[in-house]
Amino acid sequence: MAIQRLRGACPHDCPDTCGIVTEVVNGRATHFYGDPDHPITQGWLCAKVRPYLNHVYHSDRLTQPLRRVGPKGSGQWQPISWDEAISEIGQRWRAIIAEHGAEAILPYSYSGTLGLLQMGVVNGRFWNRLGASQLERTICGAAAEFAVEATLGSRRSQRYEDVQHTELVIIWGHNPVSTAPHFMPHLLQARKNGTQVVVIDPRRTRTAKLADWHIAPKPGSDGALALAVAHHIVQNGWHDEAWLAQHTVGWPELRARLAEYPLGRVAQITGLPEADIVRLARLYAETTPALIKIADGLQRNLNGGQNVRAICALPALTGQYGRRGGGLAYSTSGYVPWDGDAIHKWAECPPPGRSVNMNRLGAALLGEVDDPPIKSLFVYGSNPAAIAPNAGRVVEGLQREDLFTVVHELFLTDTADFADIVLPATSQLEHADLHKAYGHTYLTYNHPAIPPLGECKSNWDVMKLLAAEMGFTEPWLQQSADEVLDEVLAATAVTQPQFAGITLERLKTEGTIPLMIDPEVPFADGPFDRLSAGRFPTPSGKVELYSQTMADMGLDPLPGWQEAADSGGQNGAVLNGRFPAQEALTLLSPASHHFTTSTFANQDDLVAREGVPFVEIHPADAANRDIQSGDWVRLENGRGWCHLQAKVTDGVRRGVVASPKGRWSKWGDGRNVNWLTSDALGDMAGQSTFHSSRVWLRRVEK
Repeated sequence: MAIQRLRGACPHDCPDTCGIVTEVVNGRATHFYGDPDHPITQGWLCAKVRPYLNHVYHSDRLTQPLRRVGPKGSGQWQPISWDEAISEIGQRWRAIIAEHGAEAILPYSYSGTLGLLQMGVVNGRFWNRLGASQLERTICGAAAEFAVEATLGSRRSQRYEDVQHTELVIIWGHNPVSTAPHFMPHLLQARKNGTQVVVIDPRRTRTAKLADWHIAPKPGSDGALALAVAHHIVQNGWHDEAWLAQHTVGWPELRARLAEYPLGRVAQITGLPEADIVRLARLYAETTPALIKIADGLQRNLNGGQNVRAICALPALTGQYGRRGGGLAYSTSGYVPWDGDAIHKWAECPPPGRSVNMNRLGAALLGEVDDPPIKSLFVYGSNPAAIAPNAGRVVEGLQREDLFTVVHELFLTDTADFADIVLPATSQLEHADLHKAYGHTYLTYNHPAIPPLGECKSNWDVMKLLAAEMGFTEPWLQQSADEVLDEVLAATAVTQPQFAGITLERLKTEGTIPLMIDPEVPFADGPFDRLSAGRFPTPSGKVELYSQTMADMGLDPLPGWQEAADSGGQNGAVLNGRFPAQEALTLLSPASHHFTTSTFANQDDLVAREGVPFVEIHPADAANRDIQSGDWVRLENGRGWCHLQAKVTDGVRRGVVASPKGRWSKWGDGRNVNWLTSDALGDMAGQSTFHSSRVWLRRVEK
């Protein structure tokens, strides 16, 4: 039998964006593995994606459209044809638009795929032409993206392999063992060669267990810690005054502010011994090159943007920017700015509709958004009933009888259970796409490896059907997948020299192509020189410790830290005596090792490896509540509750509990940890605040 080997890209929300190979016999995928020729993947895949064929051929895959025939959430469905489904959607939408306008329709999506076409273009063209409400997609990294760009001008990052040039790596609020695994071989080799590794995280993660030193501050206090480190460095004259004078804006103002963060005050804020802050400051100041590596969990709290701003200041303080193996490692997304006109087609669309923040979906559905109210929700590439903050409110909103909900999905997720129409979606093996990464600078074309299962259709193909149903005749709404990708590539190459010579045909032939990045080292002008390093695409051309852009927006223009706390109640409501303030705990909901948010959380083999839904509790907090490992506990606050199994461990600091995210509520008692998380917005860019959630804990019989 002839074996076809087709190359593609992992579509899931991870900076590694691995190359994949699918072996196909007679139209069926038989083997799936990491591309041995991909420079980052090097032939191996993570625990989540390795068994991907179990996902593709899962017995619960949706293969035909469904119409709800019972109460919302009842699980009563009737199979219908695609023609019937699209016709019904069109009829309902035309009626909604006639009465309320197109802004009464809200698309909701995020990172079910990170593909240029199946998410990027799909998020734009059709919805823009329709005039629907715009979705503020701020659930993940909005505050950090804003803060980094305000400070440095662009998101650029060291290559994974350049950690070999680093003498010190501080991994801050990041767990790459679970969320960027292909960085780890480079880090482990560097450590073997003498690089020191420090992990700063309230939880002893899998990555922290491999570190030379684990520092566990209170959640949300990272900015204060960074400013105290800066204060101590300056107080001892360990900073690089000449570099700061030449390459920063606002150094005198920041220097004055640092006086507000003496060791004693910050030790109380962070819960760390003063000696640890002193040790960290000396280690960072005296070690070169030094690299700080962050990710998005760090800023999912009420002061997350300022936390990142403060951390961004540290490499400037010691002149680490522009140095191979030094500076800040966050994201490479700034190297790949796709042409916005080609993606969105705004010039041929109505003016943008009003914006709805995705973190406030429950509130929006329940009346916070009106004039017009949201009358229809179209969900794809996301599962908000499971992954959105304050998920109980989301579910309450989805139960509205006057809300027409369409979900395009591979499975009957928690969200799909409340839909009126469910449309079957393709997996990554069943459609074409193009992928950039946010951890490296390679582009990878995703070849369709197998035909769509049953009647499944891709996101783009559904947009084409909807466009035709709504009577839109623009040719850019009916292009083939490859035509769209070719158009965006060509338009991007006009203004982005790193795309020179990269064509769709080359990508389809070669699979993976590196962007030509100059300089290779972020923000360097050439061979490193202490005073000449620094090419920052900010308005000033320098590191903006003081940001006039932020000042103009009414934000604090300097890095700082302000006390901010969740009440545990709906919309900040103060709770009654049932929840004593002195017994409150801070809830963290970190990434699961075996799920990508809620993707794969219905896959039996991965669920078994992840184990029963659990919450980590410090031994002192457990003893105070008469809780032992293995007990079932009730986590609750004014927003909701869920039941989890206790795991008593000193791997979380006292006053903190941690329960990995991603579980489907339907496989538990109808709820998960996101029934407790806050939907308040952070200090910058409409950011989510999952990790600023207060909860209370007690043992239950189950």
